[in-house]
Amino acid sequence: MTLFPAIANAQAAEPLTFRERAHDFGIVIESAGPVSHEFTFTNTSPRPVKVVSVIASCGCTTPGWTKEPVAPGKTGTVQASFHPAGRPGYFNKTLTVVTDANAATLVLQLTGTVENDAATNNSEFTVATGSLRLKSKSFSMGPVYVNTEATVRDFPVFNAGDTPVKVLGVTAPDYIKVDILPPVLVAGQAGLVQFTYDGRKRNTYGFLSDNIQFSTDDSIEPVKSFTLFASLEDYFPTPSAEELKTAPIAMVAEPTIDAGHYPPGATLERSVTIYNRGKKELKIKALVGNCSCITAVADKKSLRAGDSTKIHIQFKPQTRGGTQQKAVNIYTNDPRTPVQTVSVSVFVNN
Repeated sequence: MTLFPAIANAQAAEPLTFRERAHDFGIVIESAGPVSHEFTFTNTSPRPVKVVSVIASCGCTTPGWTKEPVAPGKTGTVQASFHPAGRPGYFNKTLTVVTDANAATLVLQLTGTVENDAATNNSEFTVATGSLRLKSKSFSMGPVYVNTEATVRDFPVFNAGDTPVKVLGVTAPDYIKVDILPPVLVAGQAGLVQFTYDGRKRNTYGFLSDNIQFSTDDSIEPVKSFTLFASLEDYFPTPSAEELKTAPIAMVAEPTIDAGHYPPGATLERSVTIYNRGKKELKIKALVGNCSCITAVADKKSLRAGDSTKIHIQFKPQTRGGTQQKAVNIYTNDPRTPVQTVSVSVFVNN
């Protein structure tokens, strides 16, 4: 005898729908202190639902949420504060939301770039590369979807030199188009670096980076190298109540793994179960670790309604020691939560 059908029916009737699952803070000045964002959700189920906990992937992120049960059709919030102190550069953090409806989770994402105090001055453009100045040495595209039109982002640039700077050529992957507007920046002129990122052509999932090089006639630094970050995933419009009744529903039975202490250099292996509690086929499209040290493989990539499979996670610490916080993102065709995260915590003994 199994309790699974009863649990499945409960989940299908109890979704929380968020207006957005990701927020990009853009440039975050370290000396200015924490930045905050509020995610709003709607209870689209027929009964009150309470958010039991929100688990942050990093101690630098402080979560808060609506503590009272949210009535059907009403809204609630999940708040997140990111503390940039001592964390210069690009960041990508997650919040795992757990409700009292069942063990299903939903993952929210926070991204941005921290500029440290040394790079902060009265100028809007704080990073110098020859005569040109930008707001950051790297560029963050934020979410890029693999099933829609290309994503376009603009980033400001300023010619702080005494002579014009012309871009002679750009080296970039074929799925990224780069335009400098205007192509010649005269002294004291501001312009834009425009990236057009074709997620369909990239055709993969996860948090990815690419190197972009500009060849210019800048006498100080003719070749300029940058890093472009993007988080590739599927886009799903907010499903209607009728669509939710038949949609696939992914549930990870154990979204958080605490492995305790582990011998140095030893490979950690754990398995978690993922269920399809919806009425349509659930497809596991990709399993992506946040580090080359952690990988995952699923026994099956297609689950019929009521079916389940094992996901086998392997973490190789190699020379890493102390507390390790790693994660595997699971990409599916669940329109409510197309990206779910299994967090792995382990202390590698020295």
